[in-house]
Amino acid sequence: MNIIGRNIRQLRQKNGWSQGEVASKLKISIPAFSKIETGITDINISRLDQIARLFDVSTLQIISRDTENLHAGSFTEVNVLKERIASQDDEIVKLQKKVIDLYEEIRGFSKRSFA
Repeated sequence: MNIIGRNIRQLRQKNGWSQGEVASKLKISIPAFSKIETGITDINISRLDQIARLFDVSTLQIISRDTENLHAGSFTEVNVLKERIASQDDEIVKLQKKVIDLYEEIRGFSKRSFA
């Protein structure tokens, strides 16, 4: 069993869910989910994200070798941090626009001075 499959199995068991329940929530067959857990099937990023959301953890936690950090609620913490980063990114974009506007203003002023 690979690390990802083992972590998914551990999360499923912590929630007290059967493979059938998880498969149903993911809208896949029980054998398909079993193959994910046993590592027979490699999962793509979108499926990994879907599983992380189901268990309320980050995708990083699912692929991590450190299984002690597999707990519900971390996904919420990650989302809060993502929102803060997005807000700061927005602020950076606004500041970059101001710099560009100032540069254009200075450039326009320089062209008028030499004309």
